[in-house]
Amino acid sequence: MYDSEFLARYPFFSDIIRYSGLSTVLDPLTGVVSRPYMIEFVRRMIRDNVPFTFALLDLDNFKFINDTYGHETGDEVLKHVGDDLIHYIGDRGVIGRYGGDEFLIVNFKDLVYADKKKFFEGMYANYHVKNNVLRKNLQLGICEPYISGTTGCASFPEDAQDYSGLFALIDKTMYRGKCKGRNCYIIYVEEKHKSIEIGKLEGRGLSTTLHNLSEQFDLIDDLEEKLQLAFTTLRDDLRVTDLYYVGRSGILKSVSNSELAEPVPGIDNLMTCDIYSSNNIADIEAASSSLYRILKELDMLSVLIVRIRMQKETYGYLMCAEKDNMRYWQENDCAVLYYMAREIAWFIRSTGAELE
Repeated sequence: MYDSEFLARYPFFSDIIRYSGLSTVLDPLTGVVSRPYMIEFVRRMIRDNVPFTFALLDLDNFKFINDTYGHETGDEVLKHVGDDLIHYIGDRGVIGRYGGDEFLIVNFKDLVYADKKKFFEGMYANYHVKNNVLRKNLQLGICEPYISGTTGCASFPEDAQDYSGLFALIDKTMYRGKCKGRNCYIIYVEEKHKSIEIGKLEGRGLSTTLHNLSEQFDLIDDLEEKLQLAFTTLRDDLRVTDLYYVGRSGILKSVSNSELAEPVPGIDNLMTCDIYSSNNIADIEAASSSLYRILKELDMLSVLIVRIRMQKETYGYLMCAEKDNMRYWQENDCAVLYYMAREIAWFIRSTGAELE
């Protein structure tokens, strides 16, 4: 929780606290700056031409925490995250609550790309790093919910010169992170993100994706072409960067990289059911050290695997893996890959084709 001494170093807050008291500017639940005062603070910094990095953090799967553990636990999570953010940012800036499970970050120290990246890497660091805010279990006595979030950020005046433009950028980059599977941060870079529109990021609905995929699959009589189509759909609709497959030979191959051909014994040990997912590849090391080694060499952080099966016969596996972020695989991701695997299994069974 912020105290008067800390916030009073900023003239904007000092005047309000002097005349109205500290509680006026704080969010009553989390103890960070409340939404209206945080937004006005940002506008003041823009009017005064003070450079800063602005970020929007949205906690992942917060509804699951509320539904599973209750709203009191959800409130405790928000309090802990607020305190952790205050402690982490320290004198580099100010934390505010935008609403619900969303937090605003104003960072006056980390303004260039390399520094911003270092700041977020520390915030998202894994268990062994002290003072990380995300990617950890909170010890709450009756439960230990896993906390992660998706963050978008941009800087003033480098990326935008007014509040509306700046907020649009952090909102867009945060949503881009959600489309990449959540549990990640996106730093706005004009060349990469300027042309992205929220409407395009939202993509098509699941039913439309599966319908179009079915229509296109029916027109293709070659297994390699079906895999190429599957990859195109995953890339365009689910923002997946590559598609891999394993045939009866146990060799892992990439649809986009013909040079990748590696044996992956032990993959069966992972598959207690037809779908396996993890946002941390370390989880697979004990079951398949070969697959773990390959993914680590490719700098992959998370994996989704679906068995290609028809009735009791297994023909192989389809796999998506992601670098740069520990992706949370959503129900849509699993549903689309499972549907692809069933379509391919039916084609193999009816034609006698094989995954090479």
